[in-house]
Amino acid sequence: MEDKASWQEVSLRVSPELAEAVAEVLGRFTQEGVVIEQIVNEDNLSSVPILCNSVKVFGYLFADKSVEECKMRLEEGLWHLSQIQPLPAPTYRLIHDQDWMAAWKKQYRPLKVGKKLAILPAWAENTFPDRIPIRINPGMAFGTGTHPTTQLCLEMMESKVQPGQNIFDIGCGSGILSAAAIKLGADRVYGVDISAAAIASSAENAGLNQVREKIELYKGSASEIIGGCFDILQAPLVISNILASVILHLFDDGLAELVEPGGFLILSGILTPQISEVSSKAEAFGLQLIEQLEINDWAALCLRK
Repeated sequence: MEDKASWQEVSLRVSPELAEAVAEVLGRFTQEGVVIEQIVNEDNLSSVPILCNSVKVFGYLFADKSVEECKMRLEEGLWHLSQIQPLPAPTYRLIHDQDWMAAWKKQYRPLKVGKKLAILPAWAENTFPDRIPIRINPGMAFGTGTHPTTQLCLEMMESKVQPGQNIFDIGCGSGILSAAAIKLGADRVYGVDISAAAIASSAENAGLNQVREKIELYKGSASEIIGGCFDILQAPLVISNILASVILHLFDDGLAELVEPGGFLILSGILTPQISEVSSKAEAFGLQLIEQLEINDWAALCLRK
């Protein structure tokens, strides 16, 4: 019986600064979103991963009769982007039906984060029994925990999540932060994202972590929370792992209003040269920077209201 290919992986290795722009182009054509993964030095023999100063942006196209036309349109979109910043050519790889999960397993490995957490693919055994496991289905894309922005956010959450808290997760994506918050002791997480596919991903990963009943999800952003989409309007902890440019707009949309007086706002997805602009904007809305963590060129900030 002939082996029928059903997927075509498309990927580019780019700088962190270009990752989101490339992901936006790929996301117009790929199925189930786009993944941005930090590249780990494969020659590293130590138990601590060494991160390269570049990321892999990738997704999957249906390998049907329209795939060549789809690739042409995708490459046209990338060409327009390359007129602003040079880009490498995309790399394509054929994935067969029976190799689909094997492809994910090859690229995604368990990872320790902070002092308490371990990020595990859905199919893996917990090889870190002394840590809290957060299971993720990487096939759902939207972030699998290997990018520095997610790791920084999780590490900061370890000391800020308190038992019994309500938490807002703005731009919940894969739901990894929401699931981690519940496992760290939060009572309920209210997650929003402007992408319906991200909401579906968050719901699936909440189920994988057996915390679905404690996570409420809604398609929207800060303005929808202010408008009353949930039964609370403020929380003692608000987390948002997006991009600095989006965070700046969120402040204008009422992000600071979601934080209770005396509460904390954790922001990630910020490049180190952007720290000053983001913290200054936060100060204008009554928030004070109290902590920052960095990995390579990325930073997470914790601010108090």
